[in-house]
Amino acid sequence: MKNEQLTTDEYDALELVRRGVKRDTAGACVGRNAKRLSGLKMLEYTRDGRIVLTEKGQQVLFLRRCIKSLTALADDPQAALDGDVVRFLSIKSHIAPLEGGGYALTDKGRETLDDITRQQQQQRR
Repeated sequence: MKNEQLTTDEYDALELVRRGVKRDTAGACVGRNAKRLSGLKMLEYTRDGRIVLTEKGQQVLFLRRCIKSLTALADDPQAALDGDVVRFLSIKSHIAPLEGGGYALTDKGRETLDDITRQQQQQRR
């Protein structure tokens, strides 16, 4: 697999495109990152010149939301989560509902979060 480690600015650009560009121009953030994200097949230009997310770009954003949700649940079991993220993490047995509301990380969820944290620390070195 290629080096597809994205910067915060590149994630922000993907998120802006996902929400939809309201103007004719995409904006500075998207403009700065469009070439690389297009090369990684996360963005594409339509025939009429618009910039849209590819399926791969949507998956990357979804996985980022899942990781952020796991991190939030590690800190606070009552953290607000999106429905699609809850459904995915529940199916994968990363979280379990609590009786009083909220969700708790399962052992598998903790292992996954630890593994992700370890990988991120190794990439920063």
